[in-house]
Amino acid sequence: MAIINEISLSRIAEFKRTDAEYFRPDYEHYFEQLSSCKVDRIKDFAIITDGIHGSPEVVNNGVRYISAKCVKDNEFVIEECINISYKQHETNPRTQLRKDDVIITTVGTIGNVAVADNDIIPSNCDRHVGIIRIKESPTFSPFYLSTFLNSKYGRFQSLREAAGNVQLNLYINNIGRIIVPRFEFAEHEIDNSVRTAYQLRREAKTLYIQAQELLESELRMDKFSIIKPVGYKALFSEIENSRRSDAQHYQPRFAQLLAHLATFQTRKIREIRTYNRRGVQPMYVNNGAFDVVNSQHLGTRHIDYAGLQKTSPSAYSATPEAHIRLNDILIYSTGAYVGRSNVYLSERPALASNHVNILRLNPGIDSAYMALVFQSVIGRFQTAKHARGSAQSELYPADIDRFIVPLLEQVKQKEIGNLVRESLEKHQESKRLLEQAKARVEQLIEEAVKS
Repeated sequence: MAIINEISLSRIAEFKRTDAEYFRPDYEHYFEQLSSCKVDRIKDFAIITDGIHGSPEVVNNGVRYISAKCVKDNEFVIEECINISYKQHETNPRTQLRKDDVIITTVGTIGNVAVADNDIIPSNCDRHVGIIRIKESPTFSPFYLSTFLNSKYGRFQSLREAAGNVQLNLYINNIGRIIVPRFEFAEHEIDNSVRTAYQLRREAKTLYIQAQELLESELRMDKFSIIKPVGYKALFSEIENSRRSDAQHYQPRFAQLLAHLATFQTRKIREIRTYNRRGVQPMYVNNGAFDVVNSQHLGTRHIDYAGLQKTSPSAYSATPEAHIRLNDILIYSTGAYVGRSNVYLSERPALASNHVNILRLNPGIDSAYMALVFQSVIGRFQTAKHARGSAQSELYPADIDRFIVPLLEQVKQKEIGNLVRESLEKHQESKRLLEQAKARVEQLIEEAVKS
């Protein structure tokens, strides 16, 4: 339905915008609410710039390069970042990130904001993010600013101020026009909460790394080295048994890994699982009663429980073969991150999509431990060995059944699994605090409107 909205010439002159989208009724409503508060414009308390405008000099080991896809809601996904050369980093001092810089995405998903802390420094960035560097005076919390900008009252301004035809872009000057409400002591409360959330996320990462290191230590992976021969061959019987004729499948590194694992108790997955199949094509329903886990929700460490999509009770009931249970291992089975594996540590009923494989193990095997095995070099190598397809990689249930995995003593499995579970708990508490802080900002604005 078309929406008619009348705007005075004086307002058009004030904002210097003539596009109807800028004056959407919901944007006007939010702006009116913000105007009930004491506000500052970003340009009045911060220096704003953007990243490198040239092409990145990509290297394997260099300086982290923050692009728009690396920035989420008060979080940097550093696994999505590339590295640039130290030379390019040093010749671009303007774009080098500093502690407490507020980074905002300006292209693509506009308005994602996070604060640069010691975890991502040194880093540089590209032109698709803006750098908001708060001046020393007046004192202004970067964590309060990032939380406001991620709230609905901040994000609508990022979208509103974006301009362009084919692709919207939030330009530096327009970032400066964004208004930020001021709440004095309440800002300290929000700042403390968000800083705690960042710290919890660091602790969650540390615990997961400890789990990885303990697994590698127990399996003596420091003793495992790859010998790369000039060439290699496969027996006809191997080709006949595996029904694979691609050279990739027979790389010597795979045999070397299995030889290393042979010094431990190992089993094939098909011998230790009770269920192994892909999910189904889900019917997504806004505000549905049941969660859906698709491949995008599988992370480098944990499932994105907060971002799960929804389906209806009838769609859930109609597909019992795709139901996910507590402690199921979910495996990314199609696409760029094939083989990525997370353990499902929620008791909420959920459905797996058709690009997610459900692996359910026999009692007595710690699923969090086994998910970590799949994430380790043991799983990655065997994924590379068994995955199929040229344009797009596929890992089928029958391929997963062929994986050979080490079975440490149950006590050690649990020790490793507990580190993974504790990591998730801290990660989720971090998420909860960030959402709580964002809700608090919105509450303060709405209370100011009423007063």
